[in-house]
Amino acid sequence: MQEDELPCPFCNIRDDEIIASDDICFAIWDPFPVSKGHVLVIPKRHVSSYFDMRYSEKISILQLIETCKEMIDQKYHPNAYNIGINIGKPAGQTVMHCHVHIIPRFIGDITDPTGGVRGVIPDKRTYKSN
Repeated sequence: MQEDELPCPFCNIRDDEIIASDDICFAIWDPFPVSKGHVLVIPKRHVSSYFDMRYSEKISILQLIETCKEMIDQKYHPNAYNIGINIGKPAGQTVMHCHVHIIPRFIGDITDPTGGVRGVIPDKRTYKSN
């Protein structure tokens, strides 16, 4: 069986893993968290790319991001957040079912956070503005 033929882990989430949901999308704690409180927001419909999602799915994801942020704030009290989507294998997507990462950030979790999500290409993370 090839990787693309494996059962989708996000199409087989148990109800007890879901921390927030509506009729269109759901959220779970990331099983491989970057930081404490790392959450994934996922459309219920199997769709691989953010760009292929329906407008209603995008709105649902935005609403669940807000809901999850409140949950994370109450439980972990982060100082900041990164929100990101990997779209396609060259961008690091490993599960071909669209999902949005909500990554809480904490003062001191890395020495210099300058560049934030630009760090996906390490040589481009740090930069100087003119």
